[in-house]
Parts: sequence; structure tokens; C-alpha cells
Amino acid sequence: MNIQLEHTAVLFIDLINDFNFERSEKLLHHTKEILPHLQRLKAFAKKNNLPIIYVNDHYDLWQSDFKKIIDHCTNEYSHEVINAIKPDDDDYFFIKPKHSAFFQTPLQSLLTQLKKTHLILTGIAGDICILFSAKDAYMYEYSLHIPENCMASNEKQGNAYALYLMRSVMNANTQPI
Repeated sequence: MNIQLEHTAVLFIDLINDFNFERSEKLLHHTKEILPHLQRLKAFAKKNNLPIIYVNDHYDLWQSDFKKIIDHCTNEYSHEVINAIKPDDDDYFFIKPKHSAFFQTPLQSLLTQLKKTHLILTGIAGDICILFSAKDAYMYEYSLHIPENCMASNEKQGNAYALYLMRSVMNANTQPI
């Protein structure tokens, strides 16, 4: 991984998910494919003392308590993913009301306080929440690494198109980790 670690934070977006919605079986399958890469990235971040920030849908709980969100989302579909990549007590955790990790969350304030200017964005769904988060990060002038092997969407072609937009419009590095 050729990045400036001193200025880097890692974001895991919407990985605590119940996978209980229309077409969720495809997203779950694609998420399981990227799971080993996400685990490797998390281990790398821990080893290098990079801040790990989870930004997640709120599931109408409206509490930034990842244990409550996990309890709410864990079911027969989601347990494997959640258990493999859930936050640790020393990770940051925010809920978001809409698609972007930045929209009405304290994310930008935290990144400013931590003096982070480079973001590694990962998670689901790539063609929605990762794309919207990348757009906002680009507008706030963060440099971006969005590893193609750490992002999943319902449809492979939607994921590929989102990666194309992030590379071509937002100057994101999408090389796998």
C-alpha cells in the first residue's frame, strides 16, 4: 500500500447491515467476496495506528451505539459479515441519515481534528453510499483511495461504473489493496 499513512484514515461504510431488503442476496454475496480484503485492510490500519471510522445507516435507532446497531442488524443473513468486520471499542462510529458519510455527520470535524487529508473508503453499496461519500470527500478536497476489492454493490456493472466515476471525476486511486 503506497499511501501517506500520517495523513490517512480508513472509513468502513454501511458494513453493519441486515441484508434484509429487495435484491439483498446479491449485495450479501458480493460483500462476502470482499470480506477478506476488508479484514486485511483493518489489520493493516490497526498495525499502523490509522484511525478506523465506521459510518453506518441508523436503522431508525438514531443512536451512535454500534452494539445496538449490531444487535438490530444481526440475523441469519448478516451474522457472518458483521462478525468478521464489526467495530472494535477503540474505533470511531457514526450514524448517517442519508447516503453520504459526510451528510449531517461529525465526520469532517473529526477528520480535521485528526489532521487527516487522505481517505481510504470501503464498504457497501459502492454505487450509492460509497459514491456519494466519495463525491463529498472530493468536494472537501480529500485525496482518495477506494480499493476496487474493498467495495461491493448489488450489481457488478453498477460497481464498475461507480469506480470509473470515482477514478475519472474524483481522481481516486482504485487500485486493489
